[in-house]
Amino acid sequence: MPRLLLALVLCCAAIGARADAVATFAGGCFWCMEHPFDVLDGVISTTSGYTGGHVKNPTYEQVSGGHTGHYETEQIRYDPDRISYERMLDVYWHNIDPFDAGGQFCDRGPQYRAVIFYHDKRQEELARQSKQALQDKVGPGHKVVTQILPAKEFYPAEAYHQDYYKKNPLRYKFYRYSCGRDKRLEEVRRLIGPEKTE
Repeated sequence: MPRLLLALVLCCAAIGARADAVATFAGGCFWCMEHPFDVLDGVISTTSGYTGGHVKNPTYEQVSGGHTGHYETEQIRYDPDRISYERMLDVYWHNIDPFDAGGQFCDRGPQYRAVIFYHDKRQEELARQSKQALQDKVGPGHKVVTQILPAKEFYPAEAYHQDYYKKNPLRYKFYRYSCGRDKRLEEVRRLIGPEKTE
């Protein structure tokens, strides 16, 4: 194939290619936020980390101490041709307690609060619509307090935190049980209904 024609083909392919999208969610302990997204068709990768704070390259000890302003966060890279941001939001709501303003489950403090971090105007609009729809569904007796904030610099957590549920399955299951996460999620899901499927 002549070089000019090859360059034209590669250029057109690059123009037509769609970039991966990024979603960032805080939902308490980031160990527990990996698996719900890892299993979704269209998700490329999940990374546990820290965002929203004022310290460069924070450590787990700093963040968990609550002095850096960061949240434990899950950043998800996904293919928007295979899974929508709306689907990601639905999965998110079904894996947090949206009514808890003081943290999540047994993890207390602002570093464990639930937050949707949007990366563009469209994500912000969809997040706000989704939150309002959830509020309308549960009614005034249950206040949805999950925050919606602009995404800030994201710092991946230390290697031992990545894929924790795979590397340490027994400890992970014990943590979820002892923290009361699954028990509370059952209660939340009874209020908000089952996950949607695309």
